Amino acid sequence: MEAASEQSTQRSTFQHVRNAKAILEHQSTAIAQVANRIPADFPAAVERIANCRGCVIVTGMGKAGWIGQKISASLASLGTASHFLHPAEAIHGDLGRIRSGDIVLALSNSGETAEIVNVMPRIESFGVSIIAITAQLNSTLANRASLVLDFGRIDESCHLGLAPSASTTVMLALGDALALSVSQLRSFQATDFVKFHPGGSLGIKLAKVTEVMRPLESCRVACQTKTVREIYVTHRNEQRRSGVVLLTDESGRLSGIFTDSDLAKLLERQQDNQFDGPISDVMTHQPITVGSTERASVAIEILASRNISELPVVDRRNHPLGLIDITDVVSLG
Repeated sequence: MEAASEQSTQRSTFQHVRNAKAILEHQSTAIAQVANRIPADFPAAVERIANCRGCVIVTGMGKAGWIGQKISASLASLGTASHFLHPAEAIHGDLGRIRSGDIVLALSNSGETAEIVNVMPRIESFGVSIIAITAQLNSTLANRASLVLDFGRIDESCHLGLAPSASTTVMLALGDALALSVSQLRSFQATDFVKFHPGGSLGIKLAKVTEVMRPLESCRVACQTKTVREIYVTHRNEQRRSGVVLLTDESGRLSGIFTDSDLAKLLERQQDNQFDGPISDVMTHQPITVGSTERASVAIEILASRNISELPVVDRRNHPLGLIDITDVVSLG
């Protein structure tokens, strides 16, 4: 009985893997089909959106609506003002979101979705440009649009051939192609990208080190001529304590660092006499630093490749400006 059950499980696992492979291959084939026949109006759609002085309002119903929300989010994150308009909510007041100069991007596989078709005359009354993403070039939606991104008939990946799957994948891919092409035409740069992605790992990597570092007033900074004991007594009440002291020479330039690990070594070696000598005798001279104009991604790479926990940020004259602490990078990311 156990052997039969195990064989049944193995057959079931194999079937699931085979089904997944077939579905993914089917969807990739559908995208390739469109890639080999880019809609004739695609270049014009890119130009029109790139030159839009208003918002790109994306609308769609059901699964197409969810795809539309992602396309709208992609446009917005790449510098094109955009928001999603639910077609059913539109006739209950949300049409007020539309302004002259906007562009409406409407999604419907069949081009006959009732909610989309019914709201189109209302949208047209605002005098806005309509771009349709649909499989049917001769549909009601396509006939009302000034530009049509028609991707042709797509067989769904569903075993019943009914559930939106391959068609929505194609819509999403075509929407990405549109958003990314507009971004490229507008010469959208990484510096622009970070404005819209200040949080998360993307924001951290693209930000400048000065945006994520601990400012100098939150760091432990001391003159290299002071003793170890003096420095640790003076800075004992720091609220946001870091594991490193930034040490400067008479001109205020960074001359070295002294870490908690360095302090622990003195204790382990019973070198108590050095607590009352100048910290310059035991500090790390010429520490690894990062320039204030570098991106945080550079600082993160230095921390990882050099296996260090703290990285001083300096200006062109080697004056300390702050500190990149690995705990801050981890918590922010």
